[in-house]
Amino acid sequence: MVFLYDIFLVLYRIGVKIIALWNPKARKWVEGRKGLFERLKADIGKELTDDSSQMAGRNELSTVNRQPSTIIWIHCASLGEFEQGRPIIEKLKSLIPNSQLLLTFFSPSGYEVQKNYKGADWVYYLPLDSRENAKLFLDIVNPSLVIYVKYEFWFYYLDELKRRKIQTLLVSSIFLPKHPFFKWYGGLHRQMLSCFNHIFVQNEASKNLLATIGFTNNVSISGDTRFDRVIEIAESFQPILLIESFIGDSKKVVVAGSTWPEDEEEMNHYANTHPDVKFIIAPHEIDEDHLLDIEKLFRHSVRFSKLTADAGRMTEENTPSTVNRHLSSSTNVLIIDNIGMLSRLYKYGTVTFVGGGFETDGVHNVLEAAVYGKPVIHGPVFENYAEAVELEAAGGSIVVDNALELEEELNDLFSDEKYLASCGDAAKDYVYSKKGATERVMEYLKSID
Repeated sequence: MVFLYDIFLVLYRIGVKIIALWNPKARKWVEGRKGLFERLKADIGKELTDDSSQMAGRNELSTVNRQPSTIIWIHCASLGEFEQGRPIIEKLKSLIPNSQLLLTFFSPSGYEVQKNYKGADWVYYLPLDSRENAKLFLDIVNPSLVIYVKYEFWFYYLDELKRRKIQTLLVSSIFLPKHPFFKWYGGLHRQMLSCFNHIFVQNEASKNLLATIGFTNNVSISGDTRFDRVIEIAESFQPILLIESFIGDSKKVVVAGSTWPEDEEEMNHYANTHPDVKFIIAPHEIDEDHLLDIEKLFRHSVRFSKLTADAGRMTEENTPSTVNRHLSSSTNVLIIDNIGMLSRLYKYGTVTFVGGGFETDGVHNVLEAAVYGKPVIHGPVFENYAEAVELEAAGGSIVVDNALELEEELNDLFSDEKYLASCGDAAKDYVYSKKGATERVMEYLKSID
């Protein structure tokens, strides 16, 4: 199995370099890893010595300039996992005051957004897995605690962590019967699971699945830290003046987040034929071609960037006039052409729509909308997301199969205040009922400190 894994790593490295010739995301993946070990050594304050390299036949580190502080390494695959782990990250320094935090990402979509994140001392790409990279990385970093968030299982990193007896946790994980851990060919995956000192799972189903393959004593149900994160965002909400000015006095607002073309095609007829309803659309991808396609679909739209043209001269008093300068009387759709606002945008919706449910990969994060007490509408592909399944069962979300059903639901919600309120209340109650996963992880860390 390790032999096949090595072949996969070689093919992955070659493949991503080829794709990088025309794909910007892959290019960032490659470019971001150039000179990575040298930068790590410079930042963390350790140096390679030529003598030890020659003696060992590989890169070794001297212990000169080693710092006394505790380094905690947190790894996230991408941006979604970062948001999931963020509540834990932001409590670590208060729990372990002399600690320094290294945050790594595998994907550019996480690193590029959070590379200047102030909650960590260092933010880096994770070098591609290999025996040599894992040893060198851990020689440089020498963490006393490692936390992997939800997914990302790299054999050589985990194996080396176990060899060095470094406390390693997996948090907010979720397991399904289709995962390779539970298949006849999943030996390597089960071996990787054995490298974790403790595994925090989101639900009882995951715990029971792990028990079928012998993982019992080091598994506990903590819940999903994403609930804590969205609650934190909602309770520290900061208004967005431009959004408030765009909405004006409208009582019918649809905030659609993380949308794909399939989602937008389900919404455009309603938006074009209901000028009294304001739509705020935050697409999942904001490349120019996609934005142009959205503008074609929604005939009475404006981009957020146009409203911010005079941002330097904007005050609370002149914001409405700044917005109105770019709006015609028929404009009812605002296209968000930036990243980072979505979690606050949902606050402004009378009804929310979460994209991805018409895509094969499934619906995106429904919790960001539900936490504000807003009814959540999404497409039919959601069965692999426990929170989406549970939210629907709780009465906080509505599943639609097509544009006609979407329009019927919007009309019902806008015309029936009791229906609107009951859906919204159910959504918020569901989110708050799941609070506390972060504290459960913190209690474990206190017990091993």
